[in-house]
Amino acid sequence: MSSERLMSDGDSRYYLLKVAHEQFGRAPGELAAEQHEQAARIVARQRQIEEAVLRSPEASGVVIPAAQVEDAWASIGSRYAEGELQQALAGHGLDDAGLRAMLARELKVEAVLERVCAGLPEVSETDVGLYYFSHLEQFEVPATRVARHILITINPDFPENTRESARARIEAIAKRLRSKPERFAEQALKHSECPTALQDGLLGTIKPGTLYPQLEASLFELAEGETSPVLESPLGFHLLRCEAVQHARRLALEEVLPRLRDSLQNRQRKARQRQWLASLLQPSAPVENQAHG
Repeated sequence: MSSERLMSDGDSRYYLLKVAHEQFGRAPGELAAEQHEQAARIVARQRQIEEAVLRSPEASGVVIPAAQVEDAWASIGSRYAEGELQQALAGHGLDDAGLRAMLARELKVEAVLERVCAGLPEVSETDVGLYYFSHLEQFEVPATRVARHILITINPDFPENTRESARARIEAIAKRLRSKPERFAEQALKHSECPTALQDGLLGTIKPGTLYPQLEASLFELAEGETSPVLESPLGFHLLRCEAVQHARRLALEEVLPRLRDSLQNRQRKARQRQWLASLLQPSAPVENQAHG
């Protein structure tokens, strides 16, 4: 059956299954009433848009090869163990053929939207440069620190983790590190109660706003190779070591040129597609009066 046909109730079930997982990470039957209503509204809007696209003159002559549909099917199937996809579909009263038909329909809609963008001018280096110098604030990179971390938690249910015991334990670690700061990774592996202990206490690259404020303030005052005094947070007591300092800077135009050009080109394409879709869906040109492709 042609992918241009109007969607049946079965098609709607496929779309509801997809939207439920994409929006809420659940099957339709697991959605709360409000979530189900929201998902149904999204499906209804998708139906309206897709039917308008497939009935548009631009859809004429667009054919999706069977191999492309099979590639999309294989991509979905790769997320499941053998036989699980068919079981999942059957559990919702769906089947392979219906899913393939939905995939063919989606692929055709995407192809039509690509056709709408044919003839758009390429974004030039001059365009990219104009955008860059007009939006310099977007290319500022904040200062960061590469840090290691030791945590001793406070938990009055355990004698070794009462506030007094935890403080004494971390003070003992801090004393050892004052004489041999190079042993921080070893001490983190042996004593830290943070999961990062398995990575020798490595927190990685820390951006502003990542840690508790009292920890972050201390870390960003440390020079490379320095260790903090004992710090306290709601989790317990901490020691931080600054492994590297990366100062704030602005990305150069040459660094962002390829990615920024792609972003501007994609923005241009999305704007064209939105404008075209709006013309299809405007009240003066209702969907039912659009010519069939």
